[in-house]
Amino acid sequence: MKLLITGASGQLGQDCVRLMLDRHEICALTSKQLNITDAETVQGAVACVRPDVLINCAAYTAVDACENEINCCMAVNALGAANLAAACAASGCRLIHISTDYVFDGSKPAPEPYTEEDAVSPVSAYGRSKLAGEQAIAERLENSLILRTAWLYGIGGRNFLKTILRLARAKRPLKVVNDQHGSLTWTMTLAQQIERLLDSSLCGIAHATAEGHCTWFEAASCFLEAMQVAWPITPCTTADYPTPARRPANSILENRRLKEHGLNVMRDWRTDLDDFVRLHREELLS
Repeated sequence: MKLLITGASGQLGQDCVRLMLDRHEICALTSKQLNITDAETVQGAVACVRPDVLINCAAYTAVDACENEINCCMAVNALGAANLAAACAASGCRLIHISTDYVFDGSKPAPEPYTEEDAVSPVSAYGRSKLAGEQAIAERLENSLILRTAWLYGIGGRNFLKTILRLARAKRPLKVVNDQHGSLTWTMTLAQQIERLLDSSLCGIAHATAEGHCTWFEAASCFLEAMQVAWPITPCTTADYPTPARRPANSILENRRLKEHGLNVMRDWRTDLDDFVRLHREELLS
């Protein structure tokens, strides 16, 4: 199968390329190589590559920065998604687009998860931009699949776990929020889920996160323990750790549609975290 992967330098894009390179014909373009906010350039790239499936991993994900850079995050996350959908419609290829738990306000009491049928109500600029991207795709392309995921980490790029490890090894005081709940999701397992969906007929919106749930404090504690890095972490509340962007208190997603169609390959977050550490501990500590 011929694939076009956008945002190929991000942590999910890297794992998609790493996983699928030997089994598919891949054109992987970084955000510097393909500016998805430029409609003409996107149309030209898709027409040239003529992929069977376009996997869009490109996004503006600096959640706090989005509050002050609204035009930029809307350009990438909304206009960029619209451009990709229009190009896919013109070429007749399928689009798999990555969205986020931030389209929800997080007001459901944890651990009750959000399903694909729940009403969306983003509380941050980032969440609003990603929702606008979802809507733009739905308006322009019937043969599309929007995967909402959450709390991503991987060996490539920056993420929460790498920050925790860096601070712990530098013996910096660590306070981590313990009242936000979600599903820590490994980008390699998400890449496996995406590959499972390449030739499926599933369209619309589906959730794709790790099974189970935790808080950021629990995730950080489990990670340092698995890494065999002993350093104390103090739990705190969201109010104790204010940020420019408001985060959903409950980001737990249920992969209901994937399960209903027998397509779910996502695993428990602890299993994935253990495998991630087993495979990458030396590299993470180097």
